[in-house]
Amino acid sequence: MLKYFSGSYFVTIFGLIAAYLWGEHVLAGTGFTCVFIASVLAILEISLSFDNAVVNAMKLEGMSEKWRHRFITWGIIIAVFGMRFLFPLLVVSIFAGVNILSVLDMALHDVNKYAHYLELTHAPIVAFGGAFLLMLFMDYFTEEDKDIHWLGFIEKNIQKLHKFKGICTATTLIALGILLYFIPIEQRLSVLSSGVAGTCRMA
Repeated sequence: MLKYFSGSYFVTIFGLIAAYLWGEHVLAGTGFTCVFIASVLAILEISLSFDNAVVNAMKLEGMSEKWRHRFITWGIIIAVFGMRFLFPLLVVSIFAGVNILSVLDMALHDVNKYAHYLELTHAPIVAFGGAFLLMLFMDYFTEEDKDIHWLGFIEKNIQKLHKFKGICTATTLIALGILLYFIPIEQRLSVLSSGVAGTCRMA
């Protein structure tokens, strides 16, 4: 265990120490609160990533040693620093019309202001995530070779839709179009562009 996870243990301990020090730096006496929050987020991330780990393990089986190394190295960089760090800053920056460096400064030093701008971008963020998850849902349940069913009658009927090329994308875009009628007109363009981006990411 130590051989394979020593790096993970080191990063975890380093992260918790950094959380404590940052908490004390921002507001004295909040170090352990920050450690608790970081621990809860770590547990949540691990629990939600088990399915990704299984899928990645299956993909890695068919790769050469060179591409396994690239997959893991680049994958960690993109997943951790790209999607968990850079992507939220970019989303707030783009849809709130704020410079990304200013967003980073807010996230580090002015949590209330950052939360305000994050709330302003709530609709496009949800649209992106919702479109991506709906595409994932449709792709799984319309898979032609899927032979394991939890709700047989329902899933077998949905599976028949695989005969229609582009059904996953069409379903997601129709759902997005319906959603646009229920949101304020000033948010429709940002929600539409985010939803299409989420659809394209999975397509």
